[in-house]
Amino acid sequence: MKNILLLIHDDAGQEARVQAALDITRAVEGHLTCIDVTPYPLVAGDGFGFAETVVLLDERESETKNKSVIGGRLSREDVSWSWIDATDEIAKAVLDAADLADLIVLNRALDGFAMPDMRDITSRIVARASAPVLAVPETLERFELERALVAWDGRPSAAAALRAALPLLAFAREVEIFTAQGPADHVAPEDAATYLSRHGIKANVRATDIGTFRADILISDEAELFRADYIVMGAYGRGRLRETFGGTTKNLLSTSKFPLLMSH
Repeated sequence: MKNILLLIHDDAGQEARVQAALDITRAVEGHLTCIDVTPYPLVAGDGFGFAETVVLLDERESETKNKSVIGGRLSREDVSWSWIDATDEIAKAVLDAADLADLIVLNRALDGFAMPDMRDITSRIVARASAPVLAVPETLERFELERALVAWDGRPSAAAALRAALPLLAFAREVEIFTAQGPADHVAPEDAATYLSRHGIKANVRATDIGTFRADILISDEAELFRADYIVMGAYGRGRLRETFGGTTKNLLSTSKFPLLMSH
């Protein structure tokens, strides 16, 4: 994990994204690529495009100021970094820039802010990107690496997330593999622990009966109990369509207090 892609956009979650990306880039001694997206405006035009042009110019002016601030900050940080400017829909711009990314840093959502709809943007990127996504809460002050909770259901998406997280899990003092359901025809959590052990990472397994509880509630409660710094999880493990109507991924993107490292 050497190439970190960071969304730059002047919104309420930007500081959390930047700090998380800086913390990870330093830890892995990698390179930070910032993609600064000026989104196309979604406004009712006057028939000649004048309203759209005014809004777009305002957005560009705002992002130019934002670039000056963030660029000045990065020049004082001890990381290697570069910058991409893009004018496009946010999810599309990030996906277009992500072909050689090892990790994409976004927000899980912007609580109390309707625009941009980061939960939807992040959902779309997670579902389509080949790289894992780190979705952080906007209140994050630092991204800590010491305690990682792996939410395990034995499905291919969980295995993909576990593999993607290896460079970060290597820094952890404690790793817990938590399973609330483990069908016999999927990979057992003990096999996941064995896989990690071959990479020099010791993990404990804890299993519980899902009963009538939602998986996202059990994962959140376990993360609180374990005092996790972040959660590793597969995304849309039962298919994007079913998740749209209330799945674990959607619910955690809406409510999680913890950073989510997700892979599809």
